Amino acid sequence: MQKKKHNFSGTLAFVISLLVLVIFIPINLIVSYYDKVYDLTPSGKYTLNSRTVQLLDSTADKHIDIYYLSELRYLQDAPEFLPLYHTLTELDARDNITLTCFDPNEDTNLANELNPTGIFNISTADVFVRCGDVIKYINHDKLFQTNSEGLAEYAGEEMIAGAIQICTSGTLPTIYFLTGHGEKSINDAYSVYAQTLKANNYDVQELDLSTVDRVPDNACILYLAGPTQDISDAERAKLSDYIDNGGAMAMLLAPCETEGRFNNIEYLLAKFELGMDYNIVTESYSGNQFHNSNDEQVPNFFRVEFTPFNSEFTQDLTTDINYMIDQGAYIPGISNTRSLYMLSTDTEAIEKSEIIENVQNSLTGEYTTVSTAMGGDSETVAANSELSGINLDFGYYSYNKITGAKLIAIGSADIINSDLEDENRVSLYVSGSQYLTIFSNTWLYDGDVEMGIGNKVTSYDHMDFENAKDAESVLAIIIIVPIAVALIGVAVWLKRRYA
Repeated sequence: MQKKKHNFSGTLAFVISLLVLVIFIPINLIVSYYDKVYDLTPSGKYTLNSRTVQLLDSTADKHIDIYYLSELRYLQDAPEFLPLYHTLTELDARDNITLTCFDPNEDTNLANELNPTGIFNISTADVFVRCGDVIKYINHDKLFQTNSEGLAEYAGEEMIAGAIQICTSGTLPTIYFLTGHGEKSINDAYSVYAQTLKANNYDVQELDLSTVDRVPDNACILYLAGPTQDISDAERAKLSDYIDNGGAMAMLLAPCETEGRFNNIEYLLAKFELGMDYNIVTESYSGNQFHNSNDEQVPNFFRVEFTPFNSEFTQDLTTDINYMIDQGAYIPGISNTRSLYMLSTDTEAIEKSEIIENVQNSLTGEYTTVSTAMGGDSETVAANSELSGINLDFGYYSYNKITGAKLIAIGSADIINSDLEDENRVSLYVSGSQYLTIFSNTWLYDGDVEMGIGNKVTSYDHMDFENAKDAESVLAIIIIVPIAVALIGVAVWLKRRYA
């Protein structure tokens, strides 16, 4: 009698399934409990960079508070925000770092504590880093960025690590406004502009150079804004040394009545191969005239253009403002300005370009600005008679590619003047020049420390083929062949299932 064959395949499948449940379910629970991440992404999106780890180790003796202005679970629930979630949780795991997550619209007391002066325009998903008395604000738009190819990049770790570096150093980068030459004060006429700089994570102070031996080491930018007197020889020497060592300056050289020339200021401008005219420029064509702060159309408020970026230069200061003007966000005007010019010297070390210039009459194509002598000496007065009806420049950038020194020179100071009693204070119609001045600070000195971590981008595997035939061959290998093998396997199983 033939023995009956028994098929144990069902029993074996059941046993294997049971073993899988017994082994992998506890493992999954353990991994979930410890929230262990195995980061297999090429850019390490979900783990801290070694540079960040090194920074955290070196600052382990300092207590650091990190505030995320939203609920952490929102990051965990959205795959695109997971990199920030893991950055924050890894930082929170450090003994000296405390992570606090809150809604700024609900916990207004904590929001006001972080922003007591109201200078930060905070919103949901922003980040604050604090160590001692130093607070660094990071707008949420900087955490996730889009590159030139339209791909999303995670910049949060770079930004937060840089903020930790700044805060643990004990001081923010400082912008000094020079005093002692008839300038207005950051506590009065320039106070709104100073608050704007503070909102961009700079400390802002005044500096009387005559009281110090040298420019302070923590100076990131020096402002010479609206002087009515020349600087002294001793101050010139200090500023010259600062420039020669890669310093950054912003000169807002508004026209004023003077006896003689600003020889020492001209000396500093010449180091950047620039010069200044002793004049005030107005616009005779009403179509190019703008309104002042009292809403009166006057010739000393007029239309300008911000020189488009030229690819022969390495620095681009005007593309952003021109885009914003095209969108209707700002108006390209200037007021109460003198003209500036390039010196005939032209060395390879200095890169310089005009960034603000007058515009032509839209009907005749002629330049209709009028130059009137103001200040200077007999030589400059004679020269100013030749400056009417021609192309003039009111703003420049200049960059020493060897020393790293940078200069923004603009012929007006109205753009930062908020004195309500001054009819020449900043007007809506010069908002473009004001924005350009604010933006230029980032060019002069970037307040965000570069940690070398870089943005982390999501990478996608892809294959390139020279022709369709190669693509079809690979398609056959990776798709058709496995399907064929599977079909053969099914056929064999069907034939032998009752064996």
